[in-house]
Amino acid sequence: MTSDNLTLTEKIFSKAANKPVRSGDFVMASIDCAMTHDITGPLAVQGFNEIMKDKTDPKVWDPDKIVILFDHQVPADSLNAAANHIMLRQFAKEQGITNYDIFEGVCHQVVPEKGWVKPGNLVVGSDSHTCAYGSLGAFSTGIGSTDMAAVFATGKLWFKVPGTIRFEVKGKLPEHVYSKDIILHMIGDVGADGAMYMTAQYGGETIRNLDISQRMTISNMAIEMGAKAGIIEADETTQKYLEERTSFTPDPYWMSDEDCEYEEYHEYDISDLPPQVACPHNVDNVKPIEDVEGTRIDQVLVGSCTNGRFEDIKIVADIMGNEPVAKGVRLLIIPASRTEYMKVLRAGLIEQFMEAGAIVESPCCGPCMGGSFGLLGDGEVGLATSNRNFQGRQGSANAFVYLSSPATAAASALTGEITDPRKS
Repeated sequence: MTSDNLTLTEKIFSKAANKPVRSGDFVMASIDCAMTHDITGPLAVQGFNEIMKDKTDPKVWDPDKIVILFDHQVPADSLNAAANHIMLRQFAKEQGITNYDIFEGVCHQVVPEKGWVKPGNLVVGSDSHTCAYGSLGAFSTGIGSTDMAAVFATGKLWFKVPGTIRFEVKGKLPEHVYSKDIILHMIGDVGADGAMYMTAQYGGETIRNLDISQRMTISNMAIEMGAKAGIIEADETTQKYLEERTSFTPDPYWMSDEDCEYEEYHEYDISDLPPQVACPHNVDNVKPIEDVEGTRIDQVLVGSCTNGRFEDIKIVADIMGNEPVAKGVRLLIIPASRTEYMKVLRAGLIEQFMEAGAIVESPCCGPCMGGSFGLLGDGEVGLATSNRNFQGRQGSANAFVYLSSPATAAASALTGEITDPRKS
């Protein structure tokens, strides 16, 4: 396949549709990998069974391209959750599908970590933050459970090929400012619907200098500006990450052509960017930290598919040092996967956090989506490194959730109020 002034998204869909396509075209596209989890998986299985009800031996299209994870309600926190787990375990066993069950961690960390995603892939997951895998140069997007049922049955799905918005970032990150601050700033700038059904493609010198952990944070939150996907072109950093996990052959084709047409172009110089905070109850309600500094908090959550990797947790440990968590504040640390948990354990950070008065949980989504534990009560205020702060998202509809980087979360856990980490 040759280039013809194409965006990366157009190239991926041209491969998936087996014909040249442009943004705006409607295509039936072949899927490279499909992911579902314990919340959305049961409905997908029910839909698959309905589609295949007339088959004597119903089989998914390709069990080697489907992965199931349990992460939202693990270990099972209700009889309903336990029943869902039993059903999905049975389905995975019958179909020969890889099932990571309750012990590997959050889907959006485990899927790339285990080598399921490569540049140029078309990946779907029945979870909105599936866009996280775009950090590896794939077009990766969330779909509904009924669409996933169709993918299970056929390996294909209809798409309208999205146009692309280019986000160019330049400048050196200031001390204690991270990729979470960059993406929050962008979301605050363009708004929650600023990239509706578009590919958000992130590039520039700042993005190229980020490690994969920080790139995942940016791609993960593309959906919070309405984007269908959040792509970062593969480079040497991507190659090194993938070579440790899967067979990988670099292919320069999987980049946007220099003369391709973007729907919009946004440029940012983050050299003087202060830490950013998303305020209740919308992710695009973003303010520089000086506007919210001093806000009292009851709970700090460090984790989720957005900022639950070792690199994020190490930032928290470095800022906290040997200082205790502020009196009256609950600090929850939840590594995003078993692999990341073991890194934290071997580095001695769990002992450090426990002695400081924090709680370290096993890998899962936890309170990020209001499940399992750590819910906020009426009138309580939480600060989280996760991706959403909608009303009722992490507990009571009368609670308040702020979003920040791990650095801001760490500094705030020590003081009991939202605190500028640059002062730590």
